[in-house]
Amino acid sequence: MSQANVVRSATLLFAVLGLIGLGCARIPYTTTMVHEDQRVVVMLQREITPAGYTHPIQITQQQVAAILRGFSLREQQRLPLRWHAEETPPKKIFREDELEILAPHLADALQKVGPEERVYFELFASGMNPQYRLDVTGGWMAVHDELLHLTIDYFHVQQPVRKSDPYDYKYPTPWTPENVYFLYFEPGRFYLDDPKTGWRGVDFLKFLKTAPSP
Repeated sequence: MSQANVVRSATLLFAVLGLIGLGCARIPYTTTMVHEDQRVVVMLQREITPAGYTHPIQITQQQVAAILRGFSLREQQRLPLRWHAEETPPKKIFREDELEILAPHLADALQKVGPEERVYFELFASGMNPQYRLDVTGGWMAVHDELLHLTIDYFHVQQPVRKSDPYDYKYPTPWTPENVYFLYFEPGRFYLDDPKTGWRGVDFLKFLKTAPSP
């Protein structure tokens, strides 16, 4: 191989490694584990780019549950499946038993999270094959000014168990990539666009004034 080809190959290799490094650097990383057990994980993740969230906030577990109770979703589908999906009503994201175990830890996290962090969570249940599969609902939330934003990455998605795998015990199968969902909130008058971030969020202070007392 000529010297020019060697230099060109080396340059290409460093460029690829640089892109990989940049791609990895864009992923938020865990700073604090707030809670972890067999049913739920809640952690604080630091954003890579400046976020300027309005954290921490004082909120109770009953208030968190009231907010989450208003969310529903549809999974994003490609045409022509999208036409059929639009005919079906959105699904509630959280059941009452899930809110009971998740809301206390989210309330705790929202009182600890910093302005450059977000709150990430995962809910676990037995999958279709309990020995090798998990049913996972997961995502993250953050508060910007008066709006509480929620993103869902997994909604009852079957994922391989991390500690073992039916095919190779030394190298567990990685989780499937995050899905894309359309989120809705009722009452809709409290679900607003944030002009600064481009996200939609719940004007939670106004909403909580109208929510029934626990």
